[in-house]
Amino acid sequence: MVQGCTSNAGKSYLVAALCRAYSNAGFRVAPFKAQNMSNNAGVTAAGLEMGRAQLVQATAARVQADVRMNPVLLKPEADTRSQVVLLGRADPVLTALPWRERKPLLWPYVQAALHSLMDEFDVVVIEGAGSPAEVNLRSSDIVNMRVALEVQAAVLLACDIDRGGAFAHLLGTWHCLDAPERALLRGFLLNRFRGDARLLAPAPEWLEAQTGVPTVGVVPWLPYTLPEEDGFWASEPATGSGFVGIPRLPRVSNIDEFAPLGGLARWVVHPAELEGARAIILPGSKATLSDLDWLRRTGLAAAITRAAAAGVPVLGVCGGLQMLGSQISDPHGTEGGGTASGLGLLDVRTVMDELKTTRLTQLHDPETGARLSGYEIHHGASEAGPEVETLVPGLLWRRGNVRGTYLHGLLENPAYLHAFLGWAGLPLPDPLPALDARLDAIAGAVQANIDWPLMLQLAGGRA
Repeated sequence: MVQGCTSNAGKSYLVAALCRAYSNAGFRVAPFKAQNMSNNAGVTAAGLEMGRAQLVQATAARVQADVRMNPVLLKPEADTRSQVVLLGRADPVLTALPWRERKPLLWPYVQAALHSLMDEFDVVVIEGAGSPAEVNLRSSDIVNMRVALEVQAAVLLACDIDRGGAFAHLLGTWHCLDAPERALLRGFLLNRFRGDARLLAPAPEWLEAQTGVPTVGVVPWLPYTLPEEDGFWASEPATGSGFVGIPRLPRVSNIDEFAPLGGLARWVVHPAELEGARAIILPGSKATLSDLDWLRRTGLAAAITRAAAAGVPVLGVCGGLQMLGSQISDPHGTEGGGTASGLGLLDVRTVMDELKTTRLTQLHDPETGARLSGYEIHHGASEAGPEVETLVPGLLWRRGNVRGTYLHGLLENPAYLHAFLGWAGLPLPDPLPALDARLDAIAGAVQANIDWPLMLQLAGGRA
């Protein structure tokens, strides 16, 4: 099990690396994270929803993604409200319960999912969440040390040394653990290190003297990105003129689907930041009406409308499509309730439904002539009026230079990426290396900088 001193310590990344390294060593391996809190999700081949990080980790392990690998997914809709997705399906009863009352109801599902994976695989690489040092959460824990104790998992504790204070983070976290939890801690991992690892001495030895736990790896800062559960992917800004502006909505979702834009993408929060944009993408949202209100309050809604009138290509994806329409109604309170006028750039009216559509989808796009693949995750449906062109019923619409779609992953199709950037008069960015190649590179780098014989010993040596 990989736990972290903090959120964004690199747990998802390290678990993906270990999944690929164990797979390369001949193990049948599966990832597992009891509970994710993220709006960055995807869909399995069975049409079920799970966290993006575990989908990537399943790819790293070379196995089919299964919702047992992420039995509980929390999708934040507001600061104090999250939708509960249990084994791939949104659960309105659990969603309505107070946070602490959910935990005892969720734990049996976590136990069953974890034990069933352990029965089927040689190795299960478990990811924690946040930090096990959150002592205020100990009584309701279903994702960190309670999971480790349930199966007596060997725990590696990772910290992001690039942030500074790494040894204090590691020592402080160790001090917050109970004796049975400390007994499971087999090693510390220093992640995202830049520089000469020899200069760390004598700190690792000092830490081991304090805790009895060795530092088993110093993983360097690696130049390979992976889709993860939270945090925005980042690319070096492209040189030259022109960019694609993407509003950074408060409840933005599925952010990794725009990674193929590379340095052409620019996340914006103020209207002035859209000046000079050659194209605009309005991304998905887990709180569409609330984020639409945010667009208006910040002035971005007016800026997008002006840009569209000036001929700038605008693409709305999922919640972004709904915001571009004429009206959004949420009669069942699915995302908080209410009705609001959209930006009116597409003649499309949306009604939210209590049921969520989650499926892998392929379609033929008559505009580009390409066969496109992606996935859908959305509540409700949109009905087109007479002033919009329906390119694919229920999925893809156009009005002049404004387009909207429910298909996540649209720009991950090279044909559509090429067409979209052509409409904007922008060059194609350097392509991302294939995900499989990135996973191999990450696994190789982590394996070279970790005590791999110990990792094999912890796996049981059954390769």
